Amino acid sequence: MATGAAGLSSAGTLDTGVAQHRPATTFTVRVENVSDDSTLTTTLDGDDAEQPVPLSPGAYAVHRQGEPIFSRGEPERNNGLEEIAEDGNPERLSESLADDDLVSESDVFDTPVEGDEAGPIGPDEAYEFSVTAQHPSMFLSLVTMFVPSNDLYYAVGGATGVRLFERGSPVSGTLTVGLWDAGTEINEEPGVGENQVQRQRGPGVGLVERGTVAPIDDVNGYEYPDPSEVIEVTVTPEETTTTATPEPETPEAETPEAGTPEAETPE
Repeated sequence: MATGAAGLSSAGTLDTGVAQHRPATTFTVRVENVSDDSTLTTTLDGDDAEQPVPLSPGAYAVHRQGEPIFSRGEPERNNGLEEIAEDGNPERLSESLADDDLVSESDVFDTPVEGDEAGPIGPDEAYEFSVTAQHPSMFLSLVTMFVPSNDLYYAVGGATGVRLFERGSPVSGTLTVGLWDAGTEINEEPGVGENQVQRQRGPGVGLVERGTVAPIDDVNGYEYPDPSEVIEVTVTPEETTTTATPEPETPEAETPEAGTPEAETPE
């Protein structure tokens, strides 16, 4: 059925023949370590009785509504979350996110502000990176390791991440962060266990758990600092630009070249 100059395209969207303009906002995301030398209390004696909580390099994704990294009550997906939660290595998760249809942008954050090399951050250090999102339906997810653990990680907003827009406006301020257990390795006392990344013989060393992902409040065993005592994640909108979907080209009618006979009309 012909629709004239304006109508429905084959995808079922309104085709007006005019370029579609979509606002895109760039945000600065800051992941800061706010722990201090006494944030984590352990059963050890001496200097290790109280410890700071380092944070590992992490991975992030800008995505449509969904759960791109993990789901509560489900096993780790073999997507690279285990490598972050156990060893602080975000590379494989970042690669998995790049292949996810929900995700429009993803990468690792691994170099501290004012640093020259990738590595974990301690007290008063931070990671920063920028993301771009078109409103109104985009979310931000990110994860980073609670380093003095076997398989714990911080996640912004839980499994679904956090909205980058509320009522059409970019969000700004401090984001909600929770501590999660990946369910891949048996927990030992935080800051003490011999199979934790700071003391283990090599990556992946530890007793396999074969559990499911859960918030740390649902896991029995040890006491952990409140996330607000360790990590602060803030998001700041920097600028909004308008991107245009190119207007479809309309082919011009051909004009017969000089000397070319016109088609005859039968009498």
